[in-house]
Amino acid sequence: MRSLLTAAAISLAFTLFLTPVFLRLFRKWGWGQVIRTPDDIRNPSHAEKRGTPTMGGTIFIAGTIVGYLVGCFVGNNPPTISGMLVIWMMVGFGAVGFIDDYMKVRRQRSLGLSGWRKIVGQVIVTVPFGVTALNFPDASLQTPASPYISLFRDIPVLSFMAFGLVAGWVLYLLWVTFIGVAWSNSTNVTDGLDGLAAGAGIFTIAAMSLITFWQFQQSCSAESLVAAYQPACYATRDPLDLTIIAASFVSALVGFLWWQAPKAEVFMGDVGSMSIGGVIAAMSILSRTELLAVLVAGVFIIGPGSVILQRLYFRLTRGKRLFLMSPFHHHLEMRGWSEIQIVVRMWIIAGMLAVSGIGLFYVEWLSRT
Repeated sequence: MRSLLTAAAISLAFTLFLTPVFLRLFRKWGWGQVIRTPDDIRNPSHAEKRGTPTMGGTIFIAGTIVGYLVGCFVGNNPPTISGMLVIWMMVGFGAVGFIDDYMKVRRQRSLGLSGWRKIVGQVIVTVPFGVTALNFPDASLQTPASPYISLFRDIPVLSFMAFGLVAGWVLYLLWVTFIGVAWSNSTNVTDGLDGLAAGAGIFTIAAMSLITFWQFQQSCSAESLVAAYQPACYATRDPLDLTIIAASFVSALVGFLWWQAPKAEVFMGDVGSMSIGGVIAAMSILSRTELLAVLVAGVFIIGPGSVILQRLYFRLTRGKRLFLMSPFHHHLEMRGWSEIQIVVRMWIIAGMLAVSGIGLFYVEWLSRT
């Protein structure tokens, strides 16, 4: 518990008090947001955000790592392979986003990496994660990830290795890569209004940290586990360490949100939004809740879902639009909703989905006890 509280406190203090220092550096380096001119976009009000410091995701990434490492060593809980894998996904996807952001700032254009180049970068990050996660067993022979599709825990009938070792590995890596790419791009699309992605990320990953903490309390390897609860125990390899890294990330986002809430003094950029997706993907895979994450992090599906629907409807109707603008939060802006209205209501949706996911997770545990 000391590690958990220390990690959260350090991460919060880092982003809350050091963000102004970083902002001075960002302005000095010319890291200002690039916005298309009003003539080029359908929402001219966004033009006034031009020049706001961007790439702020580097701040809460750094804050998370510092808080996590300090918390681990203060509480005598050395970092585990699971915690390091979450950091790998956070930093790796953040690096892809950083390259995209830097290209935009350097060229002073709103176009950075192409879609396919982003995906290639995400695959390069995700494949080593998947390979590593299926190795390094602990004393109980539990690896960080498992070759199963999971809901509340692994689903025994949905094993990739049932297709053979080679095919199983291929299918497993394709599945892990799909999860990583999907969540990274979903969070990236959602980041379009001040504080939207940060606030939604706080609710989502906080819910995941509660899930892993409960897994720690009900771990199959716990000697103190009551016999009646044994059928409902969880085989997650390092649930406490996953809780610590998730709590560090949430606290870092809370401190960052202080400076990004409307009207934002800093934008997280793709480096921030994609790192949020990386943490969601890693936490869902390592906690064996991949399908449950669709509900817990469901707010991040609204944006990309609206983009897909817009394109399909446009093609089927030969030029008509389902939404005034996509993603959906921009459609609401075009309907006259204020930015604060949209952001707060999306936070409410994120909270309700996160709580619903936790509720279902607990009900499933009750059904086994």
